[in-house]
Amino acid sequence: MARPRRASPVPPPGGGTRGPAAPVPRSRWLGLLLAGVVGSAAAQYRGPLFDAHLHYNVEACGHAAAATTTTECPHPLPDVLERLQRNGVRAIVANSRPNDGTRALAQAGEQARAAGVAVVPFVRLYRDRADYNNWFRDPSILDMVNTELARGTPAGPYRGLGEFHLYDSGNADGPVARQLMALADRKDLAILAHVDDVAVEKLMGHTPSKGQSTRLIWAHTGIGGSSVARVDALFARFPRLHGELSYRPGLTCGEGTLCPEWRALLLKYPDRFLIGSDTWVNQRWLQYDGLMQGYRAWLGTLPPEVAKKIAWDNGAALFGLTEPSPR
Repeated sequence: MARPRRASPVPPPGGGTRGPAAPVPRSRWLGLLLAGVVGSAAAQYRGPLFDAHLHYNVEACGHAAAATTTTECPHPLPDVLERLQRNGVRAIVANSRPNDGTRALAQAGEQARAAGVAVVPFVRLYRDRADYNNWFRDPSILDMVNTELARGTPAGPYRGLGEFHLYDSGNADGPVARQLMALADRKDLAILAHVDDVAVEKLMGHTPSKGQSTRLIWAHTGIGGSSVARVDALFARFPRLHGELSYRPGLTCGEGTLCPEWRALLLKYPDRFLIGSDTWVNQRWLQYDGLMQGYRAWLGTLPPEVAKKIAWDNGAALFGLTEPSPR
C-alpha cells in the first residue's frame, strides 16, 4: 500500500544517500585530493543558493496565524528566514502542507526582503496527510488547485504545482494526475514531483506538448535509485526536465565528494540540476545549516561556472529571477 516516506535517522548533508556514507579508503581519498575532487573549507562554493524544494508544513508552524509566535510553533517565520539568510539562500520554491505555510512565507514581504530571500510559491496538492495516497483520483484536489491558482499569493501568482508523490507509478495515469499535468502545460506552471522514472514518462505523456515544453522538477532525481544511465536518457528525451538532488542515492561517496558517475552527469547537464533542502519534517529544519554546507562542499569541487549554475542560475532561470546583490 502506498504510504508516506519515513524519516532517516541521520539525513545526510547536501543530498546523497540516507544515513552515513561508507568511508572512502585512504588510497582513494588521497587520489581524489590530488585530483582536486575532495572539498575543503577553502574550496567551498560561496555564492548564492536557490533552495528548490522547501516545505513550511503545519508541524513547523507553516500557518499565518501562528507564524510570528513561538507558542506551539517550533520554527516561526523569523527563525526560518534567519536560517535561510545565514546560509546564503537567496530564493526558495515554497510548497507546504497545507498551502497556508506557503502563503505565510509569501506574505512575509518586508521580512523576506530584509533577509534577501525571494519566495517562489507552488500550490501543493495536500490539505493533510491523507491526501498523499489519494490525490491522483480525488476530484476535490483539482477544485482546490484551481481555487488557489485564482486566489494567488501576496508574493504574486503561484508558479507551479507540487511537491506531490506517486508511490506506485501506475497512479500517474489517474484522472486528476492527467488533468493537472495538462493544466500545468496550458498555464506554463512548473511541476515538482516525487516519482520514479516510469512515472516521469507517464506524467510527461499526459501533457499537450508530450513533455517537450513541460518544466518538471524531478524531486530527488529518483529517490528509488534510478540509474545514472536512466536519468541521462530522460534528460535527453525531455529538454525541460530538471533534477533536484536532495536525498539522491549514490550522489556522494564521502564527505564533500561526488561519486564519479554523478560528477560526470552534472558536468554533462550543468543547466539541468537544482539543490533543495526538503524540510518535510522538523528535523530537517534543525539540520538546515549542515545540509547547505554539504552542498557548498561538493559544489566547490566543480568548475566555478558549473557550481553556480546548479546552486543558483538554473533555479533563477526557471522562474525569471535576477542575480541577487551581494550581501
